[in-house]
Amino acid sequence: MTIRTSQPNANLLPSNRSLWLFGAFNLILLCALSFWLWNQNQPVAMPDAKLADGKMQCVSYSPYYKKGVTPLKLDTFIPPEQIDQDLALLSKKFNCVRIYSVSQGLAHVPEAATKLGMKVYLGAWIGWIKTLNDKELNLAIKLANQYPQTIKAMIVGNEVLLRGEQSEASLKKYILKAKAQTNVPVTYADVWEFWRKHPALENSVDFVTVHILPYWEDNPQSIEHALDHTANVMNLLAQTFEKPILIGETGWPSIGRQRQESEPSLINQATYIRGFLGLAQEKNWQYNLIESMDQPWKRSLEGTVGGYWGIYTNDLQPKFSFVGDVTARQDDLNLVMIACLGALLFTGVAYALNERRKSAFAAVATLGALASLSALLQLEYLMTACRIGQEWLALGGLGLFSNLLALSLVWAISKPSAANLNLLKVGPLVFLFSALIGSVLLIMDGRYRDFAVRLYLLAVLELSIGLLLLKYDIRPKLKIHHLLNAALVGSAIYCVYLEPSNLLTYAWLILSALIALALWPKKTHQ
Repeated sequence: MTIRTSQPNANLLPSNRSLWLFGAFNLILLCALSFWLWNQNQPVAMPDAKLADGKMQCVSYSPYYKKGVTPLKLDTFIPPEQIDQDLALLSKKFNCVRIYSVSQGLAHVPEAATKLGMKVYLGAWIGWIKTLNDKELNLAIKLANQYPQTIKAMIVGNEVLLRGEQSEASLKKYILKAKAQTNVPVTYADVWEFWRKHPALENSVDFVTVHILPYWEDNPQSIEHALDHTANVMNLLAQTFEKPILIGETGWPSIGRQRQESEPSLINQATYIRGFLGLAQEKNWQYNLIESMDQPWKRSLEGTVGGYWGIYTNDLQPKFSFVGDVTARQDDLNLVMIACLGALLFTGVAYALNERRKSAFAAVATLGALASLSALLQLEYLMTACRIGQEWLALGGLGLFSNLLALSLVWAISKPSAANLNLLKVGPLVFLFSALIGSVLLIMDGRYRDFAVRLYLLAVLELSIGLLLLKYDIRPKLKIHHLLNAALVGSAIYCVYLEPSNLLTYAWLILSALIALALWPKKTHQ
């Protein structure tokens, strides 16, 4: 692969015209990104939450929000002091908490709630193993009998039928045991579709507890239709069941993968929860929101989105207010400072390389401002998307490589040579193979995988369009790249086919097409 320019001699320096065009291109990108960030910092008006007594009815409480803490480790234990502090915080906004298990220290929740005047939906976790189920259920029964004024109901099993861990008949035995040995109401919780698949289970419970999560539906709902969907489901369930219905889980994620038109975001989370509270009061629904705090451990099971359903962050900070406007970002002047520092850094590097042309300074300054803002967004993405060391190595390495490419363009502009342009030659191939792997994973196991657009966007734009404006030709001669390009674009098209309503699939397709453009083999003359 050889590097060629429009200049026939050995001087590889791009012309002033090319530099001004390159600078204008990056300025357009910078303006577009700045407008998007500015828009994210604008307050969004939405109706205030309607609360009958100033508090919400109930919220799911899982105390596994600290780094490295997970219920998946059997020896995990939550100290009573933490539960006391957590419930003291939640009692300011909620009258009740729902817990999913009484093991790992959660048996202290009824005692802590009693002191605060809160109620508890007491969960008994039912899984595969009978000995663990019996131990869990026996402890839950003991607590229900010990705190009958605090326990609103026992929830025996959570989505057990959905996970296929028990049959309806075996689950019914656990429920009937709880009913026989306690005086509190007993129910079972599952997604609403599975309740409709097992309607006879209604005869074994005191009321029906359903999960309605518009984001997770087989047909994901947009935020504009989410509340209508919830209302339609409740109407359908009212026609199906005679006993009272509790919405055991409903909510919206603030960060994560978009599913069709269902987009996680802070604004959408606030919009859904505020709107739902008003609808619940209007319809006189009984409900429990999911969930109180973000749960980092869920990211290992459900991808990025699994960890960000909390009304509070895992630092116990509220994500949004229930009255007044809501703002997605609060960057203030930080973004301006970051962009200026990036512009100064890139310009300083160019000056150190003995660059003195105004056109070159304009080109690298706009590139530096753009690269610094892009790096910030990439870091934010990595902080939420990377769950394990291998993902930090792969995705973090891709982000680092993307930023090294942006910096290497300063050398390509100010002091180009065949040697220092090698990184630019390798760049498209790196992004081709990583994007191809990404597309295959999205096709094979896309439910919990993100579209890592932020890690690719700037570098791919520079390699495909930016280098074209600088008149650097890094295209390969090998015909095999036609096959690689076809595989890349073809797999991206299939991603669009799988999720035609998801705008991110189209962004992924455009990125793939730009990578293919940068690697389109040049004609060779015989």
